[in-house]
Amino acid sequence: MPYYRSVGSVPRTRHTQHRAADGSLYYEELMGEEGFSSDSSLLYHRSIPSSVREFRVWELPDQSLVPNHPLKPMHLKLHELFPAGTTGVDAVTGRRLVLGNGDVRLNYVVADTPSPLYRNAIGDECLYVEEGDAVVETVFGDLDAHQGDYIVIPRATTHRIVPRGTVRIYAIEGNSHIGPARQYLSKHGQLLEHAPYCERDLRGPGEPHLAEAPTGSTTEGVEVYVKHRVEGLPGGIGGSVHVVPDHPFDVVGWDGCLYPFAFNVEDFMPITGKVHQPPPVHQVFEGFNFVVCNFVPRKVDYHPLSIPVPYYHSNVDSDEVMFYCGGDYEARKGSGIGNGSISLHPGGHSHGPQPGAYERSIGVEYFDELAVMVDTFRPLLLGEGARAADDGTYAYSWSQGQQ
Repeated sequence: MPYYRSVGSVPRTRHTQHRAADGSLYYEELMGEEGFSSDSSLLYHRSIPSSVREFRVWELPDQSLVPNHPLKPMHLKLHELFPAGTTGVDAVTGRRLVLGNGDVRLNYVVADTPSPLYRNAIGDECLYVEEGDAVVETVFGDLDAHQGDYIVIPRATTHRIVPRGTVRIYAIEGNSHIGPARQYLSKHGQLLEHAPYCERDLRGPGEPHLAEAPTGSTTEGVEVYVKHRVEGLPGGIGGSVHVVPDHPFDVVGWDGCLYPFAFNVEDFMPITGKVHQPPPVHQVFEGFNFVVCNFVPRKVDYHPLSIPVPYYHSNVDSDEVMFYCGGDYEARKGSGIGNGSISLHPGGHSHGPQPGAYERSIGVEYFDELAVMVDTFRPLLLGEGARAADDGTYAYSWSQGQQ
């Protein structure tokens, strides 16, 4: 994170005694990135955070990935993965893998049930709330999650997701850390004046979440589901359940620059220009070998001869994934794409507006559209969710004449 926070009770000097009112010591834990060489926070626990009573396997949902071969663009109807009336699904164990590679995995879930306590030990997660509300309870404190929120959760943060009703979540799981685009940061990590958002737009956790009556616990302990690397399993990913003697939400205070945060897409200030601007101006976050962009309602090009929709372009170095979650996306009219759709435009295929959209956009001054884009710099493979949600016809939509 770009800036320091201190929440709850912490000692004046780090790595020194910190005691409760009864004189007992709190246990200090350093949670840091890249060994001891990057952002970190110090958390102060009532119980020993390393204690585990039992280990067992968590059988993950299908993590298999198959090549997009022969190479083709695709339209994936994610809403069909969870038909109306589906209940009893949580936002962790109920995720369906849509697309992925060695750098990032894109999942989708419609949840109405509290998740188990969960820790992703592979990389950071960026959850986009397509619809609904939830509370993301974390070892740092709680975050309210609303429609349009990104929730960025650092690797190995113990948390759970508690829906308020039904919530639709597009889950971007990195194999690295996820943070603000470097092009918008000063050398010391402050968001610059030309950035499309600033620190005051980011929401951190509230006061520490102290679990007096352990939620989800038994007399044998508290279960924490852990996703981690396992060579030889599909995608190199496995799951374990750690049964711990004390609830992990026992942190009385913490300080540092590493913690989960929320950012709402409505607070993104779009960068526009006289002619069509390239996708990097829409970037919001990045991880290793992938970027996250968002396309929001905005005024468009003001050159008298401008063509507001994108020009046709070849993805030379990347696969482009667009998740459509609001408004009416001008460039895709006539393709069947709507809210809840994903378009996959793979590297090696030239793509652009649907037939007729190029001409129809001339003279348009405003786009009412909302989409989250992930560009990857290694080819994406198809998860079981993509194979189940493919419309089977999108690849031919540019050949069907003017619309």
